[in-house]
Amino acid sequence: MYVKSYKDLIVWKKSIDLVEEIYKITKRLPKSETYGLSSQMQRAAIAIPSNIAEGSKRTTKEYSQFLSIAYGSAAELETQLILIRRIYPNLDIKKAESLLEEILKMLSVMLQKMKSLTPNP
Repeated sequence: MYVKSYKDLIVWKKSIDLVEEIYKITKRLPKSETYGLSSQMQRAAIAIPSNIAEGSKRTTKEYSQFLSIAYGSAAELETQLILIRRIYPNLDIKKAESLLEEILKMLSVMLQKMKSLTPNP
């Protein structure tokens, strides 16, 4: 299937949903986390759809690199959610965890497909 725009990608749409969810979570964190976990989580979450979008406007090889960066940001966010679960166990982060799990799987599949499209030097 041909994709006209990155906005048509399910992984991009889900990552936008994840950003919204992360903002809801960080809003419920104590003020002391404003420059700590809140800021880090928001940046990591925003980096996922941003890198998917930017990479889609590049060459196949570059797109693969941007997807890899998005995957790294997703792993970073996963670590931060683990910390949230441990430090603030009363916060409900299930929706964010579920979205993130789906996104990680989708990015992994995309990276594998991109790898098969990129010629080896």
